[in-house]
Amino acid sequence: QVQLVESGGGLVQAGDSLRLSCAASGRTFSNSAMGWFRQAPGKEREFVGAINWSGDSTYYRDSVKGRFTISRDKAKNTVFLQMNSLKPEDTAVYYCAAASRRYGTVLTHDYDYWGQGTQVTVSS
Repeated sequence: QVQLVESGGGLVQAGDSLRLSCAASGRTFSNSAMGWFRQAPGKEREFVGAINWSGDSTYYRDSVKGRFTISRDKAKNTVFLQMNSLKPEDTAVYYCAAASRRYGTVLTHDYDYWGQGTQVTVSS
């Protein structure tokens, strides 16, 4: 059974940092792009960022560029989302996702596996 399990969410103050982890099990995703998405209450799920299969290419939505960093540890089948300088508008449930392609996209339907999500709440 393939599983993606996110962890590391929590309640922080504006300006703080959090590091989310996404541990995969059931198969290796070493040849897959991995993405992070988020969904705030009453809003659609939106792309946050993605990392390609080899880990040498990342891209982000404009609002998190310079603050968020995605990395991966292929040996541990784990992807990370380092979030710095958090803002109240970053509050959402954060999901990791795995694609069946080597380079990810901003589209949710391009990802085949999803985690259950982890809540990030940033207070002002």
